[in-house]
Amino acid sequence: MIRDAFRQFKHRHRIRAALSEIASRSTAPGHPHGLPAPLIVSLTSYAARFAALEHTLRAITRQTVQPDRVILWLDECDRDALPDAIRQMEGVQIAFCPEWRSFKKIVPTLLDHPQAYIVTADDDVYYPADWLQGLVGAVHDGARIACYRGHRVVAAGDAPAPYDDWQHNITGPVQAADVFLTGVSGVIYAPHIFHSDVTRDDLFTRLAPSADDVWLHWMHRLAGGEARKIGPKARILEWDGSQATNLRQDNRQGNGNDRAIAALMGHYGWPE
Repeated sequence: MIRDAFRQFKHRHRIRAALSEIASRSTAPGHPHGLPAPLIVSLTSYAARFAALEHTLRAITRQTVQPDRVILWLDECDRDALPDAIRQMEGVQIAFCPEWRSFKKIVPTLLDHPQAYIVTADDDVYYPADWLQGLVGAVHDGARIACYRGHRVVAAGDAPAPYDDWQHNITGPVQAADVFLTGVSGVIYAPHIFHSDVTRDDLFTRLAPSADDVWLHWMHRLAGGEARKIGPKARILEWDGSQATNLRQDNRQGNGNDRAIAALMGHYGWPE
């Protein structure tokens, strides 16, 4: 009990420090990204997360590197619940799309902006001021896909081992075919990095309905992509009250990732 109380105290301290750091950032535009195509930050959310979403959006719109757009994709049913503070936030484009769950963070942007560099973000975590700069820097250094947090896929013969047996949250920078990116800490994708099926809702809603990371891994590996994990071991800071519903926990503890992997194996085979 004492250990849990101390852990909660440390978490609250980190939250206060993060909010203070975001508030202290300059509101002036960041530096140009220097990429040969538009840079778009794309994310999604839903009504239960809107209180925490404001913190994330302020962190994303106050970066040392300036994206061309920040697009927030929502279900139409959440339109009226959106707080005025988010509706009026400068630098955020609010758009609506089909109810594609977590796939809303990237699929509609891929459809509308196929030539862009797309950075995906989660709606419930803290992003430091140089977060976007690090991802863009990886592209300037030759990466076509880069992430801050990734796993190593562990093979079991000609197929992947169960998800829980993979090497999770790998520590050092690496680029390889077996790097499995996780979207929570942010990912940048170069244009045309995916297999052509990536936006097919008839497939991803059936094969991987709650496992967008698994779907995107298959889609870039089928097209020959390799993910680069940058930086040290990632540490996630989630806003208070944002984790009442959490697909990451459901996918891991509820075997959602393993179900998606089995379905994708059956449909496409193993792309490694």
